[in-house]
Amino acid sequence: MWRFPVPATEASVPLTRHAVRDRLLALGMTGVRYQELVDDLLLIVSELVSNAVTHAAELSPEVVTELSVRRAWVRVSVEDGDPYRPKALENDTGRTGGRGLLLVKSVTLQAGGVCDVEHTGEGGKVIWASLPVPAEPGH
Repeated sequence: MWRFPVPATEASVPLTRHAVRDRLLALGMTGVRYQELVDDLLLIVSELVSNAVTHAAELSPEVVTELSVRRAWVRVSVEDGDPYRPKALENDTGRTGGRGLLLVKSVTLQAGGVCDVEHTGEGGKVIWASLPVPAEPGH
């Protein structure tokens, strides 16, 4: 389990995305086999950290991203101290925002993964997504 705490500021979005990318690459997730998985995870991290910074910063001065890599799954989660459980908005062309969680759900499901929101023991929430690791060629 790898943890990456950052302040709940806009600058933390690209900082976290780059740190997650570097961690995935250090774990050997390089090359064509992993490209789509890494791209999906980076999109998910960007959206979740952005949502936490935008909506939870008042109650949560820190946002924590966790990355857990298993043989068959990669799980990324973003935790903040705000107890409000967000809902994915449907595509509304009249709104300029609010579709980040819808995008996370869509990317996760399209990759064959699962995502959810849970309350933490400290009164905040953690939003997570688990995506399958692509099988080795020939398996």
